[in-house]
Amino acid sequence: MRFDDRLDTVLGADMATPFGAQSAWRQLTDLIGRRRAAPAMEAIERLRAIRGRVPTPIRAASARSLAFANPPAELVRLFAEDEPSVAAPVIAVARLTGEEWRGMLAGLPPTSRSLLRHRRDLPPDTVRALDSFGPSDFALPQPEGGWEAPVVAEAATPPESFRTPVGDRPATGNARRPDSAPANDANPPAPTGPFPIADLVARIDAYQRDHGTLGRPVQAMSGDAPIEHFCFETDATGTIRWVDGAPREPLIGVLLGTGSAQVDGVVSGAFRRRAPFADARLLVAGTSQAAGQWQVSATPAFDPASGRFTGYRGVARRPRADQRAEPVAGAPSPEALRALVHELRTPTNAISGFAEMIEAQVLGPAPDDYRERAAAIRQDTLGLLAAIDDVDTAARIEQDALVLRPGVVEVAPLMKRAAIDLEPLMRLRQSVVDVDHGPPGLAIAGDEVAVARLVSRLMALAVGASGIGERIAIKVSSKDGQARLAVERPRAFAAWPGEALLSLEGEDQEGSLLGTAFGLRLARNLAVELGGSLKIGEQRLTLRLPAALDHDVGQLSSN
Repeated sequence: MRFDDRLDTVLGADMATPFGAQSAWRQLTDLIGRRRAAPAMEAIERLRAIRGRVPTPIRAASARSLAFANPPAELVRLFAEDEPSVAAPVIAVARLTGEEWRGMLAGLPPTSRSLLRHRRDLPPDTVRALDSFGPSDFALPQPEGGWEAPVVAEAATPPESFRTPVGDRPATGNARRPDSAPANDANPPAPTGPFPIADLVARIDAYQRDHGTLGRPVQAMSGDAPIEHFCFETDATGTIRWVDGAPREPLIGVLLGTGSAQVDGVVSGAFRRRAPFADARLLVAGTSQAAGQWQVSATPAFDPASGRFTGYRGVARRPRADQRAEPVAGAPSPEALRALVHELRTPTNAISGFAEMIEAQVLGPAPDDYRERAAAIRQDTLGLLAAIDDVDTAARIEQDALVLRPGVVEVAPLMKRAAIDLEPLMRLRQSVVDVDHGPPGLAIAGDEVAVARLVSRLMALAVGASGIGERIAIKVSSKDGQARLAVERPRAFAAWPGEALLSLEGEDQEGSLLGTAFGLRLARNLAVELGGSLKIGEQRLTLRLPAALDHDVGQLSSN
C-alpha cells in the first residue's frame, strides 16, 4: 500500500472515540513527520481538530519520536503551537529554511518563540524577526480587571520640633530636575502613586497568581515522580548549558564525561569527530530525579555564518530493560524461573498425553467432537511446551548452565523441517515463505537441538507477524567461515526500525507466545552461545553461525 493510500485510510478512520483520536494522531504525525506522505492541508487541519482529545503525554511522545526525522514546516508549526513540553523536542532540532521560520513566527505562542531563541544555527534574518517580537514576548499580560496596585500610605507629617527652617538647611549640590521640585524644597509635591519597583513587583505577583510561573500552573517537582526523558544542549566544550524536562541543578554546568556525568566512549569519539551519536550511555550521579542511567542521542550544531562548532543538541531517555546492566528490580531469578518451568511442564505433559489418548481412542471409542477437541488441546499444549522450553533455555543461559553438545547440522534438511512445521501457521496467516536452502553441503557446527530451536523460532517470529498475501524471503548463504540465514522483516515490523523491535513487550502475535521482544532476545543470546550472532537490521534479520568443516573445499569451522 502506498503511503498516500495509508494517509487516506487514516483520514477516513473513525476518530470519534478517544482511542480512535489517539491512534489517528500517532499515525498521521508519523506519516507526515517522516515525509512518507505529503503534509496535506486536510491532514493538518484534522490534527488540529483532534489535538484537544489527545492527552499531552501522547502528543509529547509523538514530538520526541520526530525529533530527528526532519518533519515538514506544516507539521513543525502544528507542534510549535502546542504546550512547551510538546513543542520543545521539535523546535530544538527542526531543519527549516529562514523563509519557513519567518512564515510561522507570528502564529506561535511566546513560549515557543522563547524556545526558538535558544537555537544558535538560525539564519540571521530569522534572528532579526525573532528580535522584533521582543517587546510583546517579554511584556506581562494585563490580568482581567486590571492590576491591583498596592496601597501606599501617605508620608506622615513630622512633628514641629523636628522641622528645620529653610534658611538653616545646608545647601546641596543636587541639580534641579526639569520635571521635579528642588531637592531642598520645603514643600515637595505629594507622591502621586506607588514607586515603580513596587508596581513591577505587584504586576509579577498578579501574573503568577492568575497564570502560574511561565504561563503554566505551578507544579512542584516531587522527588518521587520519575523522569523518563529530557532535552539538552551543550556548548563546544561539552558542558550542558540548557535542559528541559529535568531538574536543572544536577545537570546545568556539568561537563559530559567528568564528575557527576559519566559517558561511554561513543560520546567521546563523536565529540572528536564532531559527529552525531545515538543511544550512548550517560550516568548521572546523586539522588536527584535526574540521577541514574540514560541513553542519549544528539546531533552537532554549527554556526551558519562561520561554520564553527557550537555544541550538541539532543535528547536523553531511560534505557529499556534489555539495555540495563544491573538486574531489574522485582524480576524473578533464573533459579525461580527454572523451578517454575518444572512446575509447568509436568501438568502440561500430562494434559497433552491424555488428549493424545482420547484422540487415538486408546481407552475406547470416543465421539468425533471429543476427538477434535482433544486434537486442538494437544496442539495448544505443544505450543505451551515450546514456550516453556524457551523460558528454560533463557534461564539456563542466564545461569551459564546451558549444555551444548558439539555436532554437525546440515542446513538444507533443517530448513525443510522448519518450513514443514510452519505450514499451519502460514495457512493461518495466509502468507508464503520462500526458502533458499543455500549452497549444497552447507552445514553448521553446533548442538543440533539448539540450532534447530534457534532457526525455527526465528522463522516463526517472521511468519507470525506476516500479513495476508505477504511473502517472506529466507535466504541461506556461506561467507567467511559462517553459515548465514537472512530472514526478511515482515511489513508489520516497519514501524519499529532496527533494534526498536526489542521494545515490543506484550505484543499479541501468533507463533510467539512469549512476545516478539522475548523471542528476539532469546535468539540473540542463543546465537552467541553457539559462537555466532544475530543482527537486527532495517530490512532483514541476519543469523550468523559457525560453518562446519567442508572436506571438499577445505573450509574450517570457526567454532
